[in-house]
Amino acid sequence: MRRVSLALLLLLAACGRPAPEAGQGDADNPLEMAARERGVVRPEAADLTGAYERRHDIGRDAMCVVPDGAGRWRFALTAAYGPGLTCEARGSVTRDGDGWRLDFAGAEGCSALVREEEDELRLPGSLPSQCDNLCPARASLSGLRLPRASWSEADARGLQMKGDDGNMTRPCGT
Repeated sequence: MRRVSLALLLLLAACGRPAPEAGQGDADNPLEMAARERGVVRPEAADLTGAYERRHDIGRDAMCVVPDGAGRWRFALTAAYGPGLTCEARGSVTRDGDGWRLDFAGAEGCSALVREEEDELRLPGSLPSQCDNLCPARASLSGLRLPRASWSEADARGLQMKGDDGNMTRPCGT
């Protein structure tokens, strides 16, 4: 009975603390403040600059995004679907409402509205048919999710990806 009373007392004490505003996190939390000061987390994405990466059993998915003028960025990405089955794409990025518009180079009319949620970039579940030539065989970039690995432009420029010739390149490096 004493434990139940103590638990109820603690719950009531917690009720007096105001909840953080939606999307703001607990701004007064020392851990949250330290993470923001060091650039580990940010309150909201002002741009997509940075590196995104996911390693899995059949390979590695990666994307780099770097500034390319006022209100514009460029990107390169690769997604692995097993030995010899890889999607590669490059293009430009612009802000589109509360999302980002990826326009894929070399695929006329291929664009996608992507969102960054919980530090993960999420491509839509289906892409226009104009995007079919981005990937070989039955592979597709539809539904691809890429966790943010870094907010740093330097990290994005240094991100290495395997090129068509099998050599490692830095597609956002220049």
